[in-house]
Amino acid sequence: MKPARLRADLLAGLTTSFALVPECIAFALVAHLNPLMGLYGAFIICTLTALFGGRPGMISGAAGSMAVVIVALVVQHGAQYLLATVLLGGVVMILFGVLRLGKLVRLVPYPVMLGFVNGLAIVIALAQLEHFKDGEDWLSGAPLYLMLGLVALTMLVVCVLPKITRAVPPALVAILGVGLLVYLLGLPTRTLGDMAHIAGGLPGLALPDIPWNFETLKIIAPYAVLMAMVGLLETLLTLNLTDEITESRGFPDRECVALGAANMVSGLCGGMGGCAMIGQTVINLSSNGRGRLSGVVAGVMILLFVLFLSPLIERIPLAALVGVMFVVAQQTFAWASLRVLHKVPVSDVLAIIAVTVVTVFTDLATAVLFGIVIAAVNFAWQHARELYADSHEDAEGSKHYQVHGTLFFASTTPFLNQFDPAGDPAKVTLDCQHLSFVDYSAVAALKTLRERYAKAGKHLRVVHLSERCKKLLKRAGEQH
Repeated sequence: MKPARLRADLLAGLTTSFALVPECIAFALVAHLNPLMGLYGAFIICTLTALFGGRPGMISGAAGSMAVVIVALVVQHGAQYLLATVLLGGVVMILFGVLRLGKLVRLVPYPVMLGFVNGLAIVIALAQLEHFKDGEDWLSGAPLYLMLGLVALTMLVVCVLPKITRAVPPALVAILGVGLLVYLLGLPTRTLGDMAHIAGGLPGLALPDIPWNFETLKIIAPYAVLMAMVGLLETLLTLNLTDEITESRGFPDRECVALGAANMVSGLCGGMGGCAMIGQTVINLSSNGRGRLSGVVAGVMILLFVLFLSPLIERIPLAALVGVMFVVAQQTFAWASLRVLHKVPVSDVLAIIAVTVVTVFTDLATAVLFGIVIAAVNFAWQHARELYADSHEDAEGSKHYQVHGTLFFASTTPFLNQFDPAGDPAKVTLDCQHLSFVDYSAVAALKTLRERYAKAGKHLRVVHLSERCKKLLKRAGEQH
């Protein structure tokens, strides 16, 4: 590795580690867990996916999207059941990758991808507002003005420094600079230590302390599958985004296997489950972290914070971290999507807005599923409208129909409406040279058409069926 690349990855990894700590602590607290569980999970998952995953430069850790889905489990059954769930979820992720299902992310349309990015950018920004509270009350007066001033200073450094020099990551300079300013001036602002104390020892290796029986499986399996699906979805979409930013290609199936293995190790070592984190990934990439080393450094630094550096890390002002995350949210949001809203089809605009809104108010899995349904319904509707037929009568008085388009569940009614069994002559030919049969609805439509002509005492002949159509008809027991 070239010295310049090594230095860039080291500094990017260090910068990203500072941004990982408060997020992981916050997500652990959301899930009613010890903050160290979030930090251990971040260390293990970030390091292992960086070493063995399919997308260098992408950062994984204890993600909020996965924390949200397991809150009920932790409240009802405790942390040990969560660790078993993380183990089982890791198995599901590995199976997903081994079966090469990572390619399914191709089914996510680009408008849904834009909605996903925009929704997460808003979620990242809204999550920072919690740091403007002292307990349950919002900050006010001098503490609020100081917090806002430090946040603004941090954002200014992050935005302006790249125009002066790119020798060091601007986020790193902002965090350390604002932290030093607060320390030297003795400014009374909240620090990372106010969230939680992060000092601890090495994570131990042990099976979760639960009864290993079918009753336990019934409890953890639904949560494990949901957690795995949410984690895989966020990881694969973040992988696509990283591919676009770096103009390179990752390997989704390999990433799924590595993520599953990392979650299993995390579960055995008392850590939370995790997946790719879009905010931290953007920080790493904007800090010029492109290699595996950047992710490894980020993960290892979290462990060093826990073991040795907690007194220093706990002095970092929350305002500095909030300022960095606000800039990340701004950089993550696809502003170009707003400029093209009046240029793209209404269905795509609806998908972008719907996925953005649903991501903010529910969860990522629901939002993406919602967007895919919108896109699929629109696709089916458009293709159904494109079906049409040409017809003519030959010298012998027989009528020929040549149908163009795709015959499937949404186009069966337009297909049947092309014909006139009552008014057509005794002999009718259906030319399927330009017609594709897709599903059983297409077979049923052809059967209905034959029955209508038979009922009218007329004969329908079908010609030029493709081999695929013939196989579909044969499998359904229809003769052509």
